[in-house]
Amino acid sequence: MSGVPTRIGRYTVARELGSGGMGEVFLAYTPAGDPVAVKVIRNDKLDPVTRARFEKEALIARTVIGTNRVARFLDADPYADQPWLAMEYVAGRTLLTCIDNDGALPLPMVASLGALLSEGLAAVHAAGLLHRDLKPQNVILGSDGPMIIDFGLGAFMDTSQETLSHSGMIIGTVRCMPPEQASGRPQVTPAADVYALGTVMLYAAAAHYPYDGTRWEAIAAQVTNADIAPDLSGVPAALVPLLESMLAHEPEDRPTLTAVSDACAEILTGSGTSPASARLALIARTTTGEPLSSAGEPFTASFEKLLQEQAALAENGEPESPLDMTPRAAASGEHDDDEAEPDAEELAAPLPEPTTAPERQRPRPKAGSPKGRPPASKRVADELRAQYAVDLAL
Repeated sequence: MSGVPTRIGRYTVARELGSGGMGEVFLAYTPAGDPVAVKVIRNDKLDPVTRARFEKEALIARTVIGTNRVARFLDADPYADQPWLAMEYVAGRTLLTCIDNDGALPLPMVASLGALLSEGLAAVHAAGLLHRDLKPQNVILGSDGPMIIDFGLGAFMDTSQETLSHSGMIIGTVRCMPPEQASGRPQVTPAADVYALGTVMLYAAAAHYPYDGTRWEAIAAQVTNADIAPDLSGVPAALVPLLESMLAHEPEDRPTLTAVSDACAEILTGSGTSPASARLALIARTTTGEPLSSAGEPFTASFEKLLQEQAALAENGEPESPLDMTPRAAASGEHDDDEAEPDAEELAAPLPEPTTAPERQRPRPKAGSPKGRPPASKRVADELRAQYAVDLAL
């Protein structure tokens, strides 16, 4: 998209934060003035099935609890002309920037990073979701320690040979992909996130990836070749066994996140450091002298006016979330009271992506809010039946 939009959903946009293979990210504000990060998805990532899956993953993403390591998923509109999702704004530098600028981290800090991120991913998996694109660019190091961002984009991360080559996406992504994902198999398990976490810890410890090259095809060929071992040069000896297991070629040979966390705790014990002390040392190392908030700049008069206008819309009963509206109503701004709210059995239907963690039921809309959407799987099936005129009796 060209230029910076004034508003995205109910959020007033201040400026662009960055762009990449998936789309563009903007710093925006709620009507009350809280900063959020809003990502607008590229049009070439869209099709009816992907939109529907994005909707369902977004609904489930709102239920992730029990961690301070994942930027909170706030809202999304899968059926906007350009779908968007809003996440908690996390101030700080990416792990990639920290390592590239300041060098690799000491062993206790890498172990702390691994333990903290394991807890965050475990909460994501407990909600029945995967991250699928964990990498040093998606870990922010701020005043509270490491935070995982870009969670909630799982529906767009089913990769194939075609999607791997999208400009701006491949180099940062394929280097951190497990073999099963890099080979074009879209259905991956939580072990894929364990592998990606291993690449993140390797980068933190040695400032390089397990496989590298000048073209994505060359990198993918190494990743998918079981005879080529990952490059663990420069890794402290105490960390090598853990990374070897996390970067195992076969998913079933990788440890669980609990085992990763336990191994990181053992490394900390062997280093004579407590988890709390290691976390504080990690924060001090990665944030000293860095301005942590680019959202604290004073607003201009024109921006204040935009915020006031958006706040007035909210006071006049603007729907709180497009996820609680039907696709037609979300696009028009009107409520659709004709569609029945889905029952618990429909809401509990599994995602197309199988995982080992149980799914949670979508929260019911609040009293007085628009009717809930029908489940994505049912709507897509109905659309396909209509398109091909399938006889329901067959």
